[in-house]
Amino acid sequence: MIDPPKLPEANVNLVTPKAPVTGRVVSNDKCMKGKSSSFVRHTVIDIAGTPLEGACLAGQSFGVLAPGVDENGKPHKVRLYSIANGSRGENGEANLISTTPKRLIDEYSPQRPDDDASKHDLILGVCSNFLCDLQPGDELQVTGPAGKRFLLPVNPDEHDFVFLATGTGVAPFRGFCLDLLVNRETPCSSQIHFIMGSPYTTDLLYDDLFTDLTAKHAHFHYHTAISREPRGDNPRGIYTHNLIEEQLDLFGPLLESSRTLIYMCGLRGMQSGVHQVLQRRGLNANFQTVSEELQDVDPSEWTTAQMKRYVRPTSHMMVEVY
Repeated sequence: MIDPPKLPEANVNLVTPKAPVTGRVVSNDKCMKGKSSSFVRHTVIDIAGTPLEGACLAGQSFGVLAPGVDENGKPHKVRLYSIANGSRGENGEANLISTTPKRLIDEYSPQRPDDDASKHDLILGVCSNFLCDLQPGDELQVTGPAGKRFLLPVNPDEHDFVFLATGTGVAPFRGFCLDLLVNRETPCSSQIHFIMGSPYTTDLLYDDLFTDLTAKHAHFHYHTAISREPRGDNPRGIYTHNLIEEQLDLFGPLLESSRTLIYMCGLRGMQSGVHQVLQRRGLNANFQTVSEELQDVDPSEWTTAQMKRYVRPTSHMMVEVY
């Protein structure tokens, strides 16, 4: 058993949904690499004078209460959004926090046998669209912070890092990378590999930042896993876990080391693929425990339900998936 990383003490629930505080939008800009069918923004909020000021760490979340009521006439429930800034605040200003909201635009589809199969109404995410619509100067009700485990260790130079993200799961890694490489007098000297999963190249988020960090820091490595674009003669794209397995000469020694920590944030399917690769390649010792029920089963045959029940992350694997 390897020693768990020492994590910082984190403030939680300083502001509850029953008594939210008022934040004010400073900016709300698109943060995609190019033209995309998605709409994702980098939203900066001023929380000056509230208990949240200076109290939010990279890796935590904060809550947003959209105005109005739901279909039952009750106030909307709080939605949590990952903090995208470093622990000193956006641009080093403790009164500013940021996040990465994506508009939810979908079409109704039946979920239960008695649902109307002919219904195909447009569904707009209540809170995501509220956030994306906000203009500088607009106010909103916020809560938090939330989260005590998805945090960088107190002594990051004692560890190497593998960051895995899909979509808006990039938010905490923006904050992590800023804390490790920008917001310190001496940048962290550890090996940092960031794998960003995206359907198309134009969907990449904060690409300019990660490209710039790659140019400035030899020990920071930015990898992109594009799932819906052909690669050379291969008509198929690649997912985050495929990239690890494809570049095993690079990632194998890193994942065999007790120094290394894995952080995952994004779609739940990413977690399943990583669990399978670690088991298949004999790299799971530091990062996950597998119950007897799956020990003799080929990892490629593991189901999502089985992994949820029988595979557990260790203290060296931090997971935030949805």
